[in-house]
This record gives sequence, C-alpha cells and structure tokens, in this order.
Amino acid sequence: MVVRMRSTKSHTGNRRSHHALKSVGFVKCENCKVLKKGHTVCSSCGFYRGMKVLDLVKKLEKKQKKAKAKKAESGK
Repeated sequence: MVVRMRSTKSHTGNRRSHHALKSVGFVKCENCKVLKKGHTVCSSCGFYRGMKVLDLVKKLEKKQKKAKAKKAESGK
C-alpha cells in the first residue's frame, strides 16, 4: 500500500505535542515538612491530609522480623 497523503513533519509534531514528559510537582508534608509528591501519603511519617494513614513503625518491625526469619532459615 502506498501512502496517498503524506503527513509533514510539522503536522506530526503538532499531533505529538502532548506526548512530552511533565515534571512532578513536589509539596511539603504538613506534618514533617519533608518534600513529597502531591496527593500521596508521606513516605517518612505516614500522614495524608492531616490524618495518620500508615503505621510506618509497625511496617518496619514486620519487615525486619521477616528478614531475620529468612536469614535464620538460610543459615540452617
């Protein structure tokens, strides 16, 4: 098949103008003042819009316990 009406480079560029990458907007956490992505839970304190959503201490303890059990199992 032969293309009958070839698109120019400028037409192709205009069509693809919205394909550019956009920069991520960072905001300060209201609780701990660390930069975080907007509309997401803070990864350092676990707060979102003034409410505690994640218990990061509990999550860290669980992760350490799992790693310790895996290390003990591989040592046998």
